[in-house]
Amino acid sequence: MLIEIDEGSGFCFGVTTAIKKAEEELAKSDSLYCLGDIVHNGREVERLKKMGLTTVEHADLNSLHDIKMLLRAHGEPPQTYMKAKEQNIRVIDATCPVVLNLQKRIRKAYEAGGQIVIYGKNGHAEVVGLVGQTDGTAIVIENLEDAKQLDLSQDIQLFSQTTKSLEGFREIVSYIESNMKEGAHFQYFDTICRQVANRIPNIMEFASRHDVILFVCGKKSSNGKVLYNQCLSVNSHTYMIDDPSEINFDWFEGFDSVGICGATSTPKWLMEDCKKWIENEETRLRNH
Repeated sequence: MLIEIDEGSGFCFGVTTAIKKAEEELAKSDSLYCLGDIVHNGREVERLKKMGLTTVEHADLNSLHDIKMLLRAHGEPPQTYMKAKEQNIRVIDATCPVVLNLQKRIRKAYEAGGQIVIYGKNGHAEVVGLVGQTDGTAIVIENLEDAKQLDLSQDIQLFSQTTKSLEGFREIVSYIESNMKEGAHFQYFDTICRQVANRIPNIMEFASRHDVILFVCGKKSSNGKVLYNQCLSVNSHTYMIDDPSEINFDWFEGFDSVGICGATSTPKWLMEDCKKWIENEETRLRNH
């Protein structure tokens, strides 16, 4: 059976940089804290935990002081930096440059006045950081239905979470443009990361080339859910797993090729592990 790993899958630039920073710090000392999961993949979090990375949440900050703490690629609101300063926490900032640039743009737009709207997932770490740039006043919309609840008689400046779909963003832009009330101004800024957005057409093409698709992804990854659904739309034999132990060999019966791909939070080594699992199972069945 042909087994191919998608070359375009795996960590995006921002996640790669954050993990590299964590590894560098852990090589110098065996103690490093990370605010939230460094990446939405349980297996990678576990690997770094064994190296000495401790995951903490915002609620833990009151009891932590005089430590080193990594801020992951998703970014943080200004309050987090203030709290870290209060607690004498040394911050290692691994915010993705694309997210950092977006935070600055939203802050500038907010200070200039007007209604800030963010197309993104409510409660997502990146979105929390973006809303924080507006002192909590930005309106978050998740879909077209949410956009229909906006007050279109007010000026609107629309931004997007970096990992949202271009198609969804354009749909919302089109609706707002067509329905703005006279005298109100609408500006939109396409702030979607192309490294992530371009994965959609690439992964769909990859999924259509194989009989069966294993989509390897942590259950918390919102980017993973989007990419998995794109694979499923072109290949009904697509299965989401986050560990080789979840693979069911019956999925491959009667088929000749398997494609293995994943989210921007999926480590390459985990996709390799899945390939090895299938190869070992094939060998075991042949020997029986």
